[in-house]
Amino acid sequence: MSGDSHIIEPVDLFKTRLPKQLRERALWEEEFTLDEPIVDGGHTEFKKLHTIGYDGWTISKYRQFGGQTPDGEPQHIIRDMDLDGVDASVMFPNLSLFVLFTDDHELSMAHARVWNDYIAERFLQYKNRLRPTAAIPVTDIPEAIAEIERCARLGLGAILIPETPPVPYASRTYDPLWAAAQANGMPVFIHVATGGVKTKESTSETALTVRSMMTAVNMGKGQLTDDMVSGRLQNSAAGFSSPQRIIADLVGGGVCERFPGLHFNLIEFSAGWLVSYMGFMDKSFRTGIGQDPDWWLGFWDDSRSPKEQPAMGRLFTINGKWPYPLKPSEYIRRQIHVQFADDPTAVKARHITGVSTVMWGNDYPHAEGTFRSSAECIADNFDDTVSDEDRAAILGGTLAGVVRFDTSRKLAPVTEDA
Repeated sequence: MSGDSHIIEPVDLFKTRLPKQLRERALWEEEFTLDEPIVDGGHTEFKKLHTIGYDGWTISKYRQFGGQTPDGEPQHIIRDMDLDGVDASVMFPNLSLFVLFTDDHELSMAHARVWNDYIAERFLQYKNRLRPTAAIPVTDIPEAIAEIERCARLGLGAILIPETPPVPYASRTYDPLWAAAQANGMPVFIHVATGGVKTKESTSETALTVRSMMTAVNMGKGQLTDDMVSGRLQNSAAGFSSPQRIIADLVGGGVCERFPGLHFNLIEFSAGWLVSYMGFMDKSFRTGIGQDPDWWLGFWDDSRSPKEQPAMGRLFTINGKWPYPLKPSEYIRRQIHVQFADDPTAVKARHITGVSTVMWGNDYPHAEGTFRSSAECIADNFDDTVSDEDRAAILGGTLAGVVRFDTSRKLAPVTEDA
């Protein structure tokens, strides 16, 4: 089962369905075909996105070679799942991810309602294999709760919230939202590259990063420099700071303690980094072997008495003041799941992180995903030291438990490579 797959939206979905007063600001996609490829043998079919913060964002259509190009139709998604050996998938928006979580609540919520209505109308009849997520902007908590409850009545079974929220998820202002999600049995999914769009500045962090990267690489034709190679390695590691921040907010903010029945799923962040981070979280709140809990550090103010030194403190005393009954790593094992596509380290570290913390997904139909090669990728990630039980949990068992997929029978055809 895939914990990360995408629905290619109709190019005019929002132009035709948004309230009329907002249609001029609707996300829409412009398709175009080149007379000849940019490089020999390359793609000729492209999509250009028009929306605040990402205007002009252009991609070549996914998977133009090697089979039929994906188009977002549910029957065709299932056809491709059968080709890839995938029984069931949790589904996310595609390019509309970029408009669903802006700092303009009216605009985002209007797009979210259109998306949520569309997936309910078009995909719920296939819910045994396709489980679309309802987009919930979090810029207005009462309206977010109302949309969760509306989506639950529609029959949608999971919610999607942004990677970059307007206020950190440690804030208790989100407690009514968590309560609504838990009460309605709707697990929470957080997908990479969502949120952080500033409508007044017409900017987004993701768009600015991609522009600078592609300018440097020059459409794949530029020569790599030492700085570019070093920078790519640094950026790979820097990308893990965001999911770590989210986990710290959910665990350290007491969200997992207050809402023990709610599951949080971090999508498309890879997962090999999780093992060391869980160790660091636990170590942050215990006195280390040999540490001196009475050691003082800071800046001394000669104008004050020794007992009135606000810039002085005992550095390690906080280590013994963890405020919750479970350790940070125990909350993660109980409620947090991180999705990966091609990450052998995540599989190897399962004995430390706990098998339930990591789950696989093919990122269909994206170019960086494993679609059409998932069997090969799984064979590379799971060697013969991985037990059948662990393999089953990571490749679908955990996800099935979160979103209630049926695991009693295989739905995709079994191939020799599967």
